[in-house]
Amino acid sequence: MDGATDKDARRDHAEVTARLRKAGCVFAEDEADLILSAASTPGELDAMITRRADGEPLEHVVGFAEFHGLRISVDRGVFVPRRRTEALIREAAALARPGAVAVDLCCGSGALGAALAASVHGLELHAADVDPAAVACARRNVPGGRVHEGDLFDALPGSLRGRIGVLLANVPYVPSGEIGLLPAEARDHEAHVALDGGGDGLEVMRRVTADAAAWLSPGGHLLCETSERQAEAALAAFAGGGLEPRIATDEDWNATIVIGRRP
Repeated sequence: MDGATDKDARRDHAEVTARLRKAGCVFAEDEADLILSAASTPGELDAMITRRADGEPLEHVVGFAEFHGLRISVDRGVFVPRRRTEALIREAAALARPGAVAVDLCCGSGALGAALAASVHGLELHAADVDPAAVACARRNVPGGRVHEGDLFDALPGSLRGRIGVLLANVPYVPSGEIGLLPAEARDHEAHVALDGGGDGLEVMRRVTADAAAWLSPGGHLLCETSERQAEAALAAFAGGGLEPRIATDEDWNATIVIGRRP
C-alpha cells in the first residue's frame, strides 16, 4: 500500500468511526474495521453505516458473526449467536464422540452445529428450525447441509429416533413479558420465535425435554442454555422427561447450561 492509499484508508476509518461513535456505538473503531472490510463500494459502505447507526445489529449489517473461531453467515432477522453460548459447545464437545449423531435443534443460523462439527470430527450432523429464514441461513453454515424445517422434533427424519448422541437445543428462554426489556438490537431485529420462551421462559424447553429421551441414544445427552434464575425449574423439566440432569456454568461468560443424560 502506497503512502497516499494508506492516508485515504486512515481517513476513511476515522470518518466511519466518527459516524458510528456519534450513533452511540461503544466499540466504534472495531466496528469500523469490520464494516470497511465488508463493504465493496462507497454506496454500500454508506448504506451499511446508516443501518448500523439506526440500530441494526452489526452482524446483520456485515452478514456474519464470529463464533467459536468460525465466521458464521447471519442474515437479517436471524438470531445472532451469542459468545456465551460457546460454553455450551465446549460441554458438548467433551461428550460427543467421532461418528456420533448430533442434532442442533432450534438451530437459528446453525452456529452451534457448525462449531460442534469443527470440534469433533466425523459427526453425522443434522439441524432444524421452525423459521424459514433461519433454515436458509443454516444451510450455508452447517457442514453437509442436513438442515430441516419444522417444529422441534417434527422436523427431524424418523430414522434419527433413538440414535442421537448429542442434542443441542438452544431454545428461547426469555419470558414473554420480558421481551420488551431486551436490547433494541435483539427486540427489534431478531425473530421473536427465537427469543420468546413463553410465560416463565421455559415453555419451549419443556416441550423439548418431554420428547428428548425418545430421540437420544442410550447414554446420549441433551444440552440447553438457560439463565441462573431458571436453573432449578429447568433441572425439574429435564428430570420430568426421564433424563439425569446436572448444571454446568461458565463464570467468565455468565453462562448456565443444563445437561441431561438418557440412562
